Amino acid sequence: MSNGGRVSVIIPARNEEANIETAVRSVAAQQDVREIIVVDDQSTDHTAEILVALKADLETLRVIQADSLPPGWMGKTHALAIGVSEAEGEWLLFTDADTEHRPGSLAALLCRAERERVDLLSLSPGQVTATWWEKAVIPSVYVWLAKRFRFEEVNRPQSPAAAANGQYILIRRQVYERAGGHEAVRAEVLEDVALARLVKASGGRLLFLPGASWVTTRMYRTFRAMWQGWTKNLYLLAEGNLGTLLGQVVEFSFFDLIPLIAVPALGLAAAMEWMDRKWAVVLAVACLSSLLWRSIRYRHAVVKLGFEPGVATIRYRLAGAFLFSLLLLSSAWAWRGSRTVKWKDRIYSIDD
Repeated sequence: MSNGGRVSVIIPARNEEANIETAVRSVAAQQDVREIIVVDDQSTDHTAEILVALKADLETLRVIQADSLPPGWMGKTHALAIGVSEAEGEWLLFTDADTEHRPGSLAALLCRAERERVDLLSLSPGQVTATWWEKAVIPSVYVWLAKRFRFEEVNRPQSPAAAANGQYILIRRQVYERAGGHEAVRAEVLEDVALARLVKASGGRLLFLPGASWVTTRMYRTFRAMWQGWTKNLYLLAEGNLGTLLGQVVEFSFFDLIPLIAVPALGLAAAMEWMDRKWAVVLAVACLSSLLWRSIRYRHAVVKLGFEPGVATIRYRLAGAFLFSLLLLSSAWAWRGSRTVKWKDRIYSIDD
């Protein structure tokens, strides 16, 4: 049963027992919500039981069970398309099951979208990082993404740059349909970016914003899930450019990892009189200066993106540089070597 709001919220969910209740309740507390449609994409955990219990409390909640995945579709695009087919709102909000929406966020963002005549508004949510490997990798990835998808370029109508984050996409129903909807991006792994490109190409206006003050998310609760998720996405986020991926690995190696190893190596070489001590000191100072300069820049970048300043310690940053380099190579191998990617217990073959 809808309550007369203007926004249909659509949440795809596959094995989200740890997150789904928080996401649904945080959305249900928003103004302007007409209905919440959760598409249960063949979950094998307790997601379905949690949704049944939530329905007893939330009259706006509807739960749809997705059928088997049709050929040529990604699981998420299929679930979202199913949700849209049942939606009634003039605005659609696509959001993930691992998000938490702060009170008043939807009303504020809907008002802004209408005031600025925006057709698709997307957020890069604040990232919750609980473990050392999350603190190391997630900020490193998002600093890299902020360089590749600059908010100001995406938001400039004259620029061809287009991007969106599928964790939060608020879009006018009419514009969504004009762009072809998820049917048009059914085989896209990065369906969010692909949809944004279609909207902008069709004349729609984008607004892409840092969203830590409105929405938060914890993307991965296990190291395995994080590895699979970024392996699936990083090659595409580099627009399939192997040189871009390898260039980033070289940058990390030359400015971070090699200097880190070089400092103690130079100390040992000087102590053993394998090289002149003055040259050892000069080179060690150069290495430490590089590490300090990049740490300062990194700290500034992660704070700007809404991460906690403590995440930017040198310990996490250098671990992040190492793990991120491995993830870039893993993604390149998945897309150019093994030709398969894995996500949510599904294996997708990559066609030419």
